[in-house]
Amino acid sequence: MPPLPDAEIEKGLAKLGGWSRSGDEIEKIFELPSFPDAVAFVTRVGFLAEAANHHPDLDVRYRKVRVALSTHSEGGITEKDLTLAGEIEAAAGGGSNG
Repeated sequence: MPPLPDAEIEKGLAKLGGWSRSGDEIEKIFELPSFPDAVAFVTRVGFLAEAANHHPDLDVRYRKVRVALSTHSEGGITEKDLTLAGEIEAAAGGGSNG
């Protein structure tokens, strides 16, 4: 799955509230109501990532979780990243902002 052209990445990000591009990855910071909620969110993301065999970088800072996606094997952002970002949005269940 080759990296997407810039226009396709921007089009995909427009459908994902709060996600942005940073170099060769897309990212979002989710803010959850509490630290246990943040950890539970990371667990949900972990199960989604494992099912997709596509693993994001996750950084937990108290109630905030930074999620970054890139298809390292392809050297950039692919459809896999945008698809998993959409699944992560659903797992956030509206308990996020970016």
